[in-house]
Amino acid sequence: AFFWLVSLLLASLIWFVSVHLSDREDAKLQYSLLIFGAAISVLLQEAFRFAYFKLLKKADEGMAMISEDGRSPISLRQMAYVSGLAFGIISGGFSVINILADSIGPGIVGIHGDSPYYFITSAFLTMALVLLHTFWGVIFFDACEKHRYWCLGLVVASHLLTSGLVSSN
Repeated sequence: AFFWLVSLLLASLIWFVSVHLSDREDAKLQYSLLIFGAAISVLLQEAFRFAYFKLLKKADEGMAMISEDGRSPISLRQMAYVSGLAFGIISGGFSVINILADSIGPGIVGIHGDSPYYFITSAFLTMALVLLHTFWGVIFFDACEKHRYWCLGLVVASHLLTSGLVSSN
């Protein structure tokens, strides 16, 4: 989760600087910068996922060296699952916190054309993103371990596509 937070911080910093260096009156440019920020965020998340894989791989080798039987007590798949789940939970937490903040504000959801299913739909979408991050983590780690670069590309492309679909709303 820490690696996801650092990637979010760097992506936010890049987006913040690019917005302040651009023309704030140009709405089309600002929208393009928002899409750019989302893409940079996804690419940084995947770069940090790779860095985390490398760190865990090195830790796994260290654990194997000090174990009695020469094998690591934790498999790479377990680490991939936990890593993906951590990325997903922190991503879902950040996603749903804004929705929960809206729920305690003034007014009632459902008035003026809002859907009465807004919160349950948001919860299911957040759950789907948590599961996607978990799957992406497992596939990414397996692809790195077996040098299947097309799987890495598939993870990054599907992450970019999902982010674009969520942002298109």
